[in-house]
Amino acid sequence: MSASGGTKAIVAALGANLSIAVAKFVAFAFSGSSSMLAEGVHSVADSGNQALLLLGRKRSERAASEEHPFGYGRERYIYAFLVSIVLFTVGGVFALYEGYEKITHPHDLDHWYWPVGVLVFAIIAETFSFRTAIKESNEVRGSRSWTSFVRRAKAPELPVVLLEDLGALVGLILALGGVGLAVLTGDPVWDGIGTMCIGVLLVAIAIVLAVETKSLLLGEAAEPDALVRIREALVDGERVTRIIHMRTLHLGPEELLVAAKIAVESHESAAEVARAIDEAEKRVREAVPIARVIYLEPDIYRADTVAGADEAAGEAAGEARTH
Repeated sequence: MSASGGTKAIVAALGANLSIAVAKFVAFAFSGSSSMLAEGVHSVADSGNQALLLLGRKRSERAASEEHPFGYGRERYIYAFLVSIVLFTVGGVFALYEGYEKITHPHDLDHWYWPVGVLVFAIIAETFSFRTAIKESNEVRGSRSWTSFVRRAKAPELPVVLLEDLGALVGLILALGGVGLAVLTGDPVWDGIGTMCIGVLLVAIAIVLAVETKSLLLGEAAEPDALVRIREALVDGERVTRIIHMRTLHLGPEELLVAAKIAVESHESAAEVARAIDEAEKRVREAVPIARVIYLEPDIYRADTVAGADEAAGEAAGEARTH
């Protein structure tokens, strides 16, 4: 699965959130609705999220340096982690605080039609943004379920935008429900309850994103289908007879490191071994284009070496399956 994509979804979400934030703050100024204030802060936080994602994407394109020989691809993970921890959590905690204040110190809504009108507009705008994110995600997720796509995607932008937009839509519905109940019952406490629900939703999304981006920061291996293609490409049955052991690591969403010890025949000369390594690297890059950094160590096959490597590979595979 390609790690590219997502810029269009980020820009669409940024434009939608900026316009929605302005409308929500105007509605709050006229009505005094705490749901509107919480949703306004939520939209500002979301706008900051998209700005950070775009900044991380731009900074990750810097060329490798002597201090960072493997490049800056992981900056995209760092900025996605900042989105999940800082901005989402700030938005969620603020909404919880504002909801608590509204429940303990309720006051009537003024000009209730302002928040209702803005919420309807916001739902339409967020639906457009969400639709764009779904369309872009469908181009790269293949046959995977949405849950699997969010958990296994190596490019963090699309999962972040998807969860942002989903949370925004659900939050808008909660805000509309809180304002509507407050108007129908004449009890402004419902507005505070809706605000509290928005806060819980944002904190839950922050936790999910933090867990997933933490895994990317720690370093994830290639996806299972890519591992199969790499193994098939390495072994030609002639000069490279088998893989003794292999490790892969994503240096960024679109750059993969492959390190393997490969078995060669004992009678081959140094020139023949070097040629075998060059050909194996070429086959791997053709099979998995994002495998840009490849280190191959030739060795003579020994059963005891393979047994130890197989045991370690089995443990690594078990950990990958539980992720």
